[in-house]
Amino acid sequence: MDPITLGIVGIAALVLLVVLGVPVAFASAFTGIAGMMILRNPTVATGLAGIVPHANSGHYALSVLPLFITIGFLAMHAGITTSAYDAARKWVGRAPGGLATATIFASAGFAAVSGASTASTAVFTRLALPEMEARGYDRRLAAGVVAVGGTLAALIPPSAILVIYGIIVEQSVAKLLLAGLVPGVISVIVYLLVITVVVKAKPELAPLEPSTTFMEKLRALPQVSGVFAVVGVILGGIYLGWMTPTESAGVATAIILCMALWKRIGRRDFHDGLLDTVRTTVMIFMVIWGVMIFVRFLAFTGLPGEVTDWVTGLDMPRWAIMAGIIVMYLLLGMILDGLGMMMLTLPVVFPAVTALGYDPIWFGILLVKLIEIGVVTPPVGLNCYVVSGIRPDIPLQSVFAGVTPFLVGEIVIIGIILAFPELILMLPNLMG
Repeated sequence: MDPITLGIVGIAALVLLVVLGVPVAFASAFTGIAGMMILRNPTVATGLAGIVPHANSGHYALSVLPLFITIGFLAMHAGITTSAYDAARKWVGRAPGGLATATIFASAGFAAVSGASTASTAVFTRLALPEMEARGYDRRLAAGVVAVGGTLAALIPPSAILVIYGIIVEQSVAKLLLAGLVPGVISVIVYLLVITVVVKAKPELAPLEPSTTFMEKLRALPQVSGVFAVVGVILGGIYLGWMTPTESAGVATAIILCMALWKRIGRRDFHDGLLDTVRTTVMIFMVIWGVMIFVRFLAFTGLPGEVTDWVTGLDMPRWAIMAGIIVMYLLLGMILDGLGMMMLTLPVVFPAVTALGYDPIWFGILLVKLIEIGVVTPPVGLNCYVVSGIRPDIPLQSVFAGVTPFLVGEIVIIGIILAFPELILMLPNLMG
């Protein structure tokens, strides 16, 4: 079997294993080692498999991941998220779909201290969903808002998945984090417009909230001071060049830790926050190790280069090729989880995209947005599964039904990213 054919067989075997339920980390490592054994020999294959994890784990930029994850879990267990939701409710609760709007704002706030989509969804399923139900909100709308709000954590800095993208394709993590801010804000605005349109069309879905005095709103602002401090440190430190992403994440972690201690976080909550951090970090690193072994196998086959030559040689405008790539990711998002999908496809897709002249930072934002659409679309919409898993009384189909209006908004957001790439690259370009 020639190397190119073996590479195609390897990708097919990997996809099959993942669809059958084998974790991406083990499936990719197994396929990569088996492929290298066929191409070379068992000694070379096992030797490379032993070297790759250490070589890739020693990357300085990866040290930012556990810090970002720590920020999110400490904020959650210390009750900082609850305070942010309460403040958002007081400020925008009176608007049409006020509690739903507050949930989106609070999700954006949690995204600024988390970077984990499923964690955000889990938090607001427990926090915001019961509040909306108690106030008479339609259950499907409430569940959809919570699931979609969780996707903001992938774009708004700090974003773990943007960091991983930067490591895989060897791009500046600092520029990627800055690039995620504007599309994150655009996503918030579009989600709020969707809520307004839905509630205006059917007011019975979301009863109006009691009004709040201006003084009550002002007194709620200190509750989100920690969120603003974390955002300011991470974005300000990186943009001004005072700190690397890892250094800014370290300072932000210290801020959240001080706030948690000030709120007198219990020993059990503190322990759970650190334990959740370790579990999530180990899971991400295992995926990175496994996929990097598979990537090494693909490099030996020469398949990525062949795909790049084929794509760039197509007699088609580059926008048509990009449209095909977008459709591919939307379809993959229906059957694969985001992290695995990104790590499995980038070794082949990224060289072709850059060869077509697309900016790698811009493509990273587009890719992450497509991945986040995947986590709210059936049949494997992970965020929707999280909502239904925490609330078994809400059928999965109801969660997907609640998400449906927001998918129209997602199409609008993708259109903006495609039509106005300068919006995405504005902050990274100013950074220099």
